[in-house]
Amino acid sequence: MSKKFILIFPLFLVLCFFNVYSMEITEKDVSGFYSGVYTRSNDFVNEVSAIGSFELEEKYLFRGGLALGRSLSSNDINTFLNVNYSPFENIPLAFAVSYIYNGLPKFKTHANSIIPFVSYNAERAGILLGCNFRFTRFFQESAQFESVISFYGYFNIINNETLCIGIGGGNFRDFHAENFGAYSLNFYGKVQIDDNWQVISDVELKQSGGDGLSTTLYGITFCTGVKYSW
Repeated sequence: MSKKFILIFPLFLVLCFFNVYSMEITEKDVSGFYSGVYTRSNDFVNEVSAIGSFELEEKYLFRGGLALGRSLSSNDINTFLNVNYSPFENIPLAFAVSYIYNGLPKFKTHANSIIPFVSYNAERAGILLGCNFRFTRFFQESAQFESVISFYGYFNIINNETLCIGIGGGNFRDFHAENFGAYSLNFYGKVQIDDNWQVISDVELKQSGGDGLSTTLYGITFCTGVKYSW
């Protein structure tokens, strides 16, 4: 590594820090959830998760989260980090990239996904489309690479200042980006308690297989939690 790079790189980091620091934080929140997950492979899994986010200048949104699951046979660790850029004031179009890690330490299985995507997030409905570049490693074997189309769409049946009820579906959520044939359908509700607190509930039906007799209900997730914004 050259001496010029050693001198320039820290200076570059300092300039980036002051550039971000000078921006106005327009929104920030933190959430906590408890989930009960039943699948055909793991039976019942208890999971706790936390998500935090902050927005700069109403354009740059940074989100991250950690989820820890426990079953009778194994534990799992899931994390994600998302950077979202919304360049237009009156058009809810955003360009983003997400990093997701899914791990089963007992089975020495680790999956790392990098997902660039485009999303349109209107008050009534929205859609997300991207590509998952995933590296999966089992035990001590070399990592296996695959690319998978990632998508998700939602429709809000009710959406006002105090209540939001809707339905969504796809193969991409915060902590998971599944294969193209592994879809899920979720029903969600959000209740605004006051200016800061929000109660959130979500029921997700998971299925595997894309057509005919190969389609199977794989599992179901019940999730509830609270979100604090300030």
